[in-house]
Amino acid sequence: MLNKRREVHASVKDEKLVEKRRDEMIRGAVSLFTQKGYHRTTTREIARAAGFSIGTLYEYIRTKEDVLYLVCDSIYEQVKNQLQGMDLEKGTLESLRLGIAHYFRVVNDMQDEVLVMYQEAKSLSKDALPYVIRKELEMVGMFETLIQRCVEKGELLLNENQVHMFAHNIFVQGQMWGFRRWALQKRFSIEDYIEMQTDLLFSGIKGYETSERKGGE
Repeated sequence: MLNKRREVHASVKDEKLVEKRRDEMIRGAVSLFTQKGYHRTTTREIARAAGFSIGTLYEYIRTKEDVLYLVCDSIYEQVKNQLQGMDLEKGTLESLRLGIAHYFRVVNDMQDEVLVMYQEAKSLSKDALPYVIRKELEMVGMFETLIQRCVEKGELLLNENQVHMFAHNIFVQGQMWGFRRWALQKRFSIEDYIEMQTDLLFSGIKGYETSERKGGE
């Protein structure tokens, strides 16, 4: 199936060594893709940035697109693993605020990676892109769970489509800190950004707070 993880061929059989070399390759590639873009970066440059020869590089991948695929897969896994630290079940507006702040800080810690993910994932082939898209939707799904728990606990009154839209809004606003940093960081710190964006996001759902929630304030 197209949305399953694609196997990237390696001629080396030592799995720990493959993982180590690919981690080095990914770090080098992220730096180059950020500076030059995927299409202007060569495999020879990726090998040099990773600290080994072009021949060694091809022991762990077959094509340059394999590198991009590994980069995107690694980024989504790292972000997803970080987001799993959120309390998805509490179901309060405060837990939702904390979840948004946690996600925005993850993006801040991985700014270069997020920029690559945003700019270059579209260069993946038709057999690789669906899997990467599914990984992103899984992360959006975490926010859907956070929001849905607020609905179930009587904090918000949102229908399924509104929950889905709000989750995507959160996800994109987090990514924006990565791909608009050249402008935003001239004016805001990450904490300023978290506070302002969270207030703006919550102002959009203000009218959807349940009467029970409003009465308890």
